[in-house]
Amino acid sequence: MSAAAEIVFRNVTKRYTGRSRAAVHDLSLTIPAGEICVLVGPSGAGKTTAMKLVNRLIDLDEGEITIDGRSIRELDATELRRGIGYVIQQVGLFPHMSVGDNVAVVPRLLGWERKRIRDRVAELLELVGLEDGDRDRYPSQLSGGQRQRVGLARALAADPPVMLMDEPFGALDPITRDRLQNEFLRLHGAVRKTVIFVTHDIDEAIKLGDRIAILREGGVLAQYDTPDAILAAPADEFVARFVGADRGLKRLALRRLSELDLEPAGVDDAGAPRLDSSTTLRDALSLMLSAGSRRCVVVDSQGNILGTLSIDQVSALLSAKEAEPVT
Repeated sequence: MSAAAEIVFRNVTKRYTGRSRAAVHDLSLTIPAGEICVLVGPSGAGKTTAMKLVNRLIDLDEGEITIDGRSIRELDATELRRGIGYVIQQVGLFPHMSVGDNVAVVPRLLGWERKRIRDRVAELLELVGLEDGDRDRYPSQLSGGQRQRVGLARALAADPPVMLMDEPFGALDPITRDRLQNEFLRLHGAVRKTVIFVTHDIDEAIKLGDRIAILREGGVLAQYDTPDAILAAPADEFVARFVGADRGLKRLALRRLSELDLEPAGVDDAGAPRLDSSTTLRDALSLMLSAGSRRCVVVDSQGNILGTLSIDQVSALLSAKEAEPVT
């Protein structure tokens, strides 16, 4: 399986003819191999432009982008794009081709043997949660969520080290969107690609990103850091407004009870709500408040008591000093 690749933006600028302001201005950041970097910001912040610069669907004007140390300008554009998975909101499946043929597009262009292609299609359909019988169906016969899964499979078909994803779940209903976000995180844990993910939704960025790049209008980088660090210490008022006044609660959604040092359970905790260790701190706080309790008992999947958590502990976690920001 191909290794993930480090992506580096160095002082990247892109201007469109007839516009006084740059679409992307002096953008510098490093995306470590195997991480998900989410580009987020208001309309006009250059999120999609920055992403499309990576596979040269748009050419940059100044600066440099490297993939594993190689400048994208040194690479043939067609070969570059065949080595990068690309997923968009509208999916872009070929309507006259079956699911299997859609997934096999890039491997066929690369000259893979038929058996290798057939095996790869079967492997990917299983990986994204589709059935082998879906191979012969057509895009019009699939739900929106199923089409999006096919799009993910097609992007992974040639085992690229880099994936670009432009608001892939934006057109889906909330339940399907949440399900596919979870599926994508599971998938990323299995294949570990370097991903640039564009969204306008800060909650989606916090859920999916190892790191988040918040862009302001004109394609200027406002802050680049881990979700927790951004929520704990916004760089300025623009970032603070963008992430929302409930950023403390958003931080609680990033951690689960299983990650905490719990207090020992006592006889006084018999009436406290019992929560599974996979519960997020945000949900735990909500459940304690709903139950009128200042404590909860944490149990494992077999129901064994692991310890207790109090509202005071949650408050202390929120006020704890954070690590230095990512540079």
